[in-house]
Amino acid sequence: MENTKDLTEHSSRSERKRRDSFGMFDGYDSCSEDTSSSSSSEESEEEVAPLPSNLPIIKNNGQVYTYPDGKSGMATCEMCGMVGVRDAFYSKTKRFCSVSCSRSYSSNSKKASILARLQGKPPTKKAKVLQKQPLVAKLAAYAQYQATLQNQAKTKSAVSMEGFSWGNYINSNSFIAAPVTCFKHAPMGTCWGDISENVRVEVPNTDCSLPTKVFWIAGIVKLAGYNALLRYEGFENDSGLDFWCNICGSDIHPVGWCAASGKPLVPPRTIQHKYTNWKAFLVKRLTGAKTLPPDFSQKVSESMQYPFKPCMRVEVVDKRHLCRTRVAVVESVIGGRLRLVYEESEDRTDDFWCHMHSPLIHHIGWSRSIGHRFKRSDITKKQDGHFDTPPHLFAKVKEVDQSGEWFKEGMKLEAIDPLNLSTICVATIRKVLADGFLMIGIDGSEAADGSDWFCYHATSPSIFPVGFCEINMIELTPPRGYTKLPFKWFDYLRETGSIAAPVKLFNKDVPNHGFRVGMKLEAVDLMEPRLICVATVTRIIHRLLRIHFDGWEEEYDQWVDCESPDLYPVGWCQLTGYQLQPPASQSSRESQSGSSKQKKKAKSQQYKGHKKMTTLQLKEELIDGEDYNFLQGASDQESNGSANFYIKQEP
Repeated sequence: MENTKDLTEHSSRSERKRRDSFGMFDGYDSCSEDTSSSSSSEESEEEVAPLPSNLPIIKNNGQVYTYPDGKSGMATCEMCGMVGVRDAFYSKTKRFCSVSCSRSYSSNSKKASILARLQGKPPTKKAKVLQKQPLVAKLAAYAQYQATLQNQAKTKSAVSMEGFSWGNYINSNSFIAAPVTCFKHAPMGTCWGDISENVRVEVPNTDCSLPTKVFWIAGIVKLAGYNALLRYEGFENDSGLDFWCNICGSDIHPVGWCAASGKPLVPPRTIQHKYTNWKAFLVKRLTGAKTLPPDFSQKVSESMQYPFKPCMRVEVVDKRHLCRTRVAVVESVIGGRLRLVYEESEDRTDDFWCHMHSPLIHHIGWSRSIGHRFKRSDITKKQDGHFDTPPHLFAKVKEVDQSGEWFKEGMKLEAIDPLNLSTICVATIRKVLADGFLMIGIDGSEAADGSDWFCYHATSPSIFPVGFCEINMIELTPPRGYTKLPFKWFDYLRETGSIAAPVKLFNKDVPNHGFRVGMKLEAVDLMEPRLICVATVTRIIHRLLRIHFDGWEEEYDQWVDCESPDLYPVGWCQLTGYQLQPPASQSSRESQSGSSKQKKKAKSQQYKGHKKMTTLQLKEELIDGEDYNFLQGASDQESNGSANFYIKQEP
């Protein structure tokens, strides 16, 4: 664990203080106990606190942005041409006014990266293609550019997955995929069991000249998420006809399915000459082997019944003003992911994508119940057919006791910036809400009216105690305009007259998630939440994962919790019918000609529920011609939680 290394490196410090499960020093809690906490007045949507006269300001469409360093020079964005405070610009070189402009820029043309991605070419920068609106504008330039981008995006679509194959990608680079058990919210995440290499299945035989569809038995050679590399029985060490397929696909069956369904088992034409008695060969090979549960396909099908339905109304974060929520209506559900359309959108294009377990959506009335800002809809009554989502369908948060020592306004902490998820920033608690919810602001870059405050629960894995980044060797982003670098928390707390939020109030739970550095997966680009991309885990800090989007630069990496519903196993998009964004460098190079011999189908099916271990008994029967059927016997052995069924020869 990286944390162990970090603790060793810090063991020589002169101040030896007790550490908790964060690897944190408790000493930060009391370093400024005698100082007064910075005051923060409660701001309503209608009332805006007066601005200090010594701060430079930028106004745009009624929003006011302030920057603490009045001596900072000015800079011009190389993408959109807007002029702004240099210190507030994005990236170390200060060439762009925002993440959006940085992503959209290329050396050949300002629009080259967008056009290249739409045309399926490998761009040099990661372009924002589908996001019609920014989450919130931190600069006037950001808002202006996004307005232009919105008009362009209406006629554009995501990059096609044409030519990309997970199997080829993993085989050619010897990659390892995160196991399905790492994703508790995903199909089969809690009941994957012992599905592993050497499990046998019955699959269509594509190496056959017969006019009808026939099957043969294959074994799993390698697993990559839901995808399995299969090899027909009889090929031994010959990988010539190996093929990839989704283990939850409709053509994958447990051994014995052909016998029960009256389907013929026919050996591949390439190896028909190897044995004269194929039946005896299979009996010998399958004795003691494992296969899938007999009700596997049924469980997969049943798990596709998601509780969220179109026309349900929810409260969801306002992507233009993170500090408030709005009413939205479920437009569609794909694999548990919701396309939400804001209720006031007349043309139904003002949408927001998230998973049904996302902490960004809530039941109608949630905002009022905890004191969160809420934008009232101009629609006075529900539209026909729309109805409120039952509260019990939403993800539950852990109950907390706010009666004792608790978070207070003005306390300092570290938090993932929701507008730039590659950074962990110096932050302040701006308001304490009910039920354990907090309004957080990023120091040095907040809008004066608090429109870019964001709501995190006290147990959120996206907020950390003061010193977390230092202890775990993560670069902490200081407040914009702060000149005393390198940043030191002790100095900053004294200068601002603030105190650190007590370490003991933060979530210390670290599940045994199973992720390892280098594992491949499919991940939502949370800056463009409609896109799901090929990604890699590049760093692990306790339960925090650094997600890298393959083919893109590291500056677009995102910090994500290990239990985030925005992470999925390899093959999830194929399973649910969602579109996968391939790596930028692969989009024009991968060829379908090298893809699996087995034709793969995207199935909207998932699996959940417990599995049982069963013994399959192979009974010898005389079969005419080349067709071999093996009957499935009764179960005589059970073991809770196992995903496989053992095959033994009948005495």
